[in-house]
Amino acid sequence: MSRPLVITDCDEVLLHMVVPFRDWLGETQGVDFHMVGNDFAHALRYRATGDLVPGDEVWKLLKAFFDNEMHRQYPITGAVHAMTALAEHADVVVLTNLGDNHRDSRARQLLDHGLGLKVYTNLGPKGPALQRIVEEFRPSRAVFIDDIAQHHGSVAELAPDVSRLHLCGEPLLAPHITCAHEAGHAHARIDDWQTALPWLLARLYGESDD
Repeated sequence: MSRPLVITDCDEVLLHMVVPFRDWLGETQGVDFHMVGNDFAHALRYRATGDLVPGDEVWKLLKAFFDNEMHRQYPITGAVHAMTALAEHADVVVLTNLGDNHRDSRARQLLDHGLGLKVYTNLGPKGPALQRIVEEFRPSRAVFIDDIAQHHGSVAELAPDVSRLHLCGEPLLAPHITCAHEAGHAHARIDDWQTALPWLLARLYGESDD
């Protein structure tokens, strides 16, 4: 009989990203990061002038961070324990929005933190990629964990039978982001792993419809 399946995002779910990215920008790029509202594109400003960093330059900075600075990332509190506990009951894989060229470095990064998880890369909405993963594993039940509301919307549309948990473990971002649960695209919004783990286990075993 097939096992349950957990499909989880990485950045701000398993590992902190924005804070290490912010620190790197300030230390080496002369760029300040201040999150105002939920618009990441307006968070970066050149320190010398106060001008916004143009969108194309933001993408270049993000690429440089993931090319060279992933060692700065560190686990969200409780994430490693939760993934280890879930792996006793289910297959656990990571679906991360990075290019294929970053798949191996992401897998090594997670392994360095004690998580030997299979990594799937993706660009754009995650619904189609999640569908392919579910078809590959054919699990008895599946849950999806992500910090970005639009990905929950995509999964809800294409794979409505998959349970969906909106989790953002980064306090710098959590108060500002659109809530997928409020939008009706996630079954719950929980931003700490101590609370999320029992909810996930209940969903995996069909013990909760909340």
